[in-house]
Amino acid sequence: MSKQLRPVFDKPVIHCPLSTLVTAKIREIMVLTSPEGQSQFQRLPGDGTQWRRSLTYGAQPRPEGIAQAFVIARELLNNGPAALILGDIIFHGVGLGRKLTGHTNPAGAEVFGCPVADPSAYGVVEFDEAGQVLPIEEKSASPKSRYAVPGLYFYDSDVVEIAEQLTPRGRGEWEISSINQEYLRRGALSLTLLDRGTAWLDTDTFARLVQAGQYVRVIEERPEFRIRCVEEAAWRAGFLADNELCALAGPLTRSGYGDYLLRSRDWKSPIAQY
Repeated sequence: MSKQLRPVFDKPVIHCPLSTLVTAKIREIMVLTSPEGQSQFQRLPGDGTQWRRSLTYGAQPRPEGIAQAFVIARELLNNGPAALILGDIIFHGVGLGRKLTGHTNPAGAEVFGCPVADPSAYGVVEFDEAGQVLPIEEKSASPKSRYAVPGLYFYDSDVVEIAEQLTPRGRGEWEISSINQEYLRRGALSLTLLDRGTAWLDTDTFARLVQAGQYVRVIEERPEFRIRCVEEAAWRAGFLADNELCALAGPLTRSGYGDYLLRSRDWKSPIAQY
C-alpha cells in the first residue's frame, strides 16, 4: 500500500518506489491502493506514458496483507516474473539501478538484506557461513542477525500460484513472509546483501518520515541529486530521449524541478542514485 505524504516531500512518496522500479528497467507497473485513494494516485503519475512505462491501478478492498497483491495483479503478471516494492520506502545508493536490473528475472525468489541498528523492529534474515538463507524471523525479540529484509522482492512466475494457496495468518492477513518461506522450503530463495553505501529509509511512522525527509533534503540540496525523480530515472535508463526529457521539463521550470531536469542532461557520468 502506498501513502501520499506531502508535509516533508515536495513530490509524493509514491515517486520513490516508482523511480526504483524504473531504474530496474521494469516496464509494466501496477499501483495498488485502497479503493478510496485510487483516484488521487491516478491523478499524479497517470498512465506512465510520459516515462515510456505502463502504469495500471489495482484496489485492495481491505488491508489483508501485502501478499494479496500478486492475486490482484494476476492478469498483469500473465504467468511472468514479478517485483514488489512497498510504497512507503526509499532506496538510494551507488549503482542501485544496475544491481536491481540483474534480479528482474529470478530463478525462484530474491530478497535483500540490509544491516539495521534495531533488527527487532523488522523481518530479519539469517544465513549460514556459506550464504545459504535460513528461516526469516518477523520482528523477533531476540533476532539472530542484524540484517533486515527491506520491502523489495523479486519472484519468478510461481509467485501467483503460491500466493493463491496461502492461508491468512495472525491478523487475518496474507503475509509476504509466508511466500518467502515457501520459496525457502523449495530451496529457491536467494539473498543479496545491499552495498554498504545503500540507504534504505522506511517512512511507516511519523518519526521515520521526518528522518527520511531530513536525509532527502540534505542529499538534494547539497550535491543536488534528486532521489525520487522518475523522469531522470527513465532518461538515464534509456527510455526517454534528450528531447523528450526537455519536453517534460518545460512545464515544470517554474517550480525548479524542470530546471533540475534540464541541468541533469549535462551530467555525463551516472549520478550516485543509478
